[in-house]
Amino acid sequence: GTIPKGSTEPITVKFANNPSNTKTVPPLAAYLGPQAARRFAGPMHHPTGRFSAIPNYRYSPLAGDLLANSMIPTNAIANGSGWCIFVYNLAPETEENVLWQLFGPFGAVQSVKVIKDLQTNKCKGFGFVTMTNYDEAVVAIQSLNGYTLGNRVLQVSFKTNKSKNA
Repeated sequence: GTIPKGSTEPITVKFANNPSNTKTVPPLAAYLGPQAARRFAGPMHHPTGRFSAIPNYRYSPLAGDLLANSMIPTNAIANGSGWCIFVYNLAPETEENVLWQLFGPFGAVQSVKVIKDLQTNKCKGFGFVTMTNYDEAVVAIQSLNGYTLGNRVLQVSFKTNKSKNA
C-alpha cells in the first residue's frame, strides 16, 4: 500500500463485503423456509384480500404525517431506544439464539429475552425482542406472526402494557 504524508504505516482498505468472496448469501426466504417464502412474492402478486384488514387511506397533503403511525397500537411499548415485540407460543427448549436468527434478517435487533422457568430452566412459552426501527419491527411482526416454528404457530405483536382491570 501507499504510505500517506505524515504517516508511518500504509493504508489498508477492507471491504465489508469482500468482492473476491464468491460465497453468495441466500435470500431471506431461505432462512425462513418455504412457508414464509410465499409471503415475499412481491407487491403485485399478493393474494386477493391480503390487505383487506388494512384501512384504505389516501394521501392528502393537508393530513401530513397524521396517518404515518396508524399501525402503532395505542399502548405499544417503545422503550427509550427501540420497539419491544412480544413473541408467544415458543417451545420449552427455545433459546435466545433462535429469536436472534428469526428477527435478525428484518433489521437491527437490540436485545432478545426468552422468559424461562427458574426451576426447570425451560422457556415458559414467550419472549421479547427489541428492534431499533419501527418499520423493520412492523415487517418482522407481519412476516413472523403465524409463522410455524417447529410444530408451533407463533403469535407476534408489539408488546403492550397490561390492563389494570384484567
